[in-house]
Amino acid sequence: MELKPKIRLINGFPAQGIVFRDITPLLSDANALDKAIYQMLLQYDEIDKVAGIESRGFIIGGALAYELHAGFIPIRKAGKLPFKTESITYSTEYSEDTLEIHTDAIKESERVLIVDDLLATGGTAKAAIELVERLGGIVVGCCFLVELLELEGREKLEGVEVFSLIRSGPSARVKW
Repeated sequence: MELKPKIRLINGFPAQGIVFRDITPLLSDANALDKAIYQMLLQYDEIDKVAGIESRGFIIGGALAYELHAGFIPIRKAGKLPFKTESITYSTEYSEDTLEIHTDAIKESERVLIVDDLLATGGTAKAAIELVERLGGIVVGCCFLVELLELEGREKLEGVEVFSLIRSGPSARVKW
């Protein structure tokens, strides 16, 4: 089964000039979702926690945490977590944003896998890495469903193993 056709392209969302990758068609197809999670799962073992980035990273990360018998940590936008948080503000391709994590989410030296649906410019993933490391976690990798190669986000994640299941080349801004 080909997974790339399960990603819907939406022009001009959330801002003009952006081509949004909508993963909901893949998520709604049980066979495609099973295949995606299984292929991601094969990349990892000995993980203590999976940190999913809001919000689509929760879906993928939750499934991976369950299968890896690991804990799950939500990394959320500012003001969404009820307990004490560590936060970081960073720039995205079209805005500035803040991510937060509970201060007690990670114990010193726990092995953490960071998961999100998409790697674009790498700003969000880099911010998540910094949050995990501030709490004493060891980032063993970053896992993405889709990577937009032409935006070179992987370059910002130097020193961290990056896995992306679906890679899109230079023509991604126009069409797949």
